[in-house]
Amino acid sequence: MADTTKPRQFRVPEPLWTAYDNVCQRLGVTRAEDLNAHIRSTVEEHGDDVDRALLAEAEAELAERRARKGGRPPKATSA
Repeated sequence: MADTTKPRQFRVPEPLWTAYDNVCQRLGVTRAEDLNAHIRSTVEEHGDDVDRALLAEAEAELAERRARKGGRPPKATSA
């Protein structure tokens, strides 16, 4: 299974990002965990069958990655 997680970029004012970090810390989650939970919830609530299948595929990828011993595999080196 290929690793398809990629960093995403979006614009948010710095004070809002700081306030969001403060709230997430109080809730005991990272911003990434909270954002991912929100995305999942939105797909579950508003997605169609195709969207939910993609969500299941993503969850399987994450579960497989978490199950690896030693974490992320080493990057291939070019000769």
